[in-house]
Amino acid sequence: MATRQRKKSVIGRFVLPCLTLAFLGYFGFHALHGTYGLIGFQAIRTTIDERRLVLDELVLERERLERQVALLGSSSLDRDTVEEYARAQLNVAHPNEVIVLISQQDN
Repeated sequence: MATRQRKKSVIGRFVLPCLTLAFLGYFGFHALHGTYGLIGFQAIRTTIDERRLVLDELVLERERLERQVALLGSSSLDRDTVEEYARAQLNVAHPNEVIVLISQQDN
């Protein structure tokens, strides 16, 4: 019984390695340049740092407002604080007071 043996072609030997390299190259490129890749990670880290600074400012502002509200509470009602708050909200002053306007500049 005769068997027929064929030589493997040169192209057939390179198909699997070429597909493997293309597969690894595709995922390697996106691991570096993709949205969540190494370069994108730096942009995400920068955004996180900026938003943490904003969060810290908002936390300080909230604590300041909570202290003001605590002073206006019925258990610890400070007469000077209530008078200052009422004057600021109603935009009134005594006739013999001197008012100094201070402008605040936004940075």
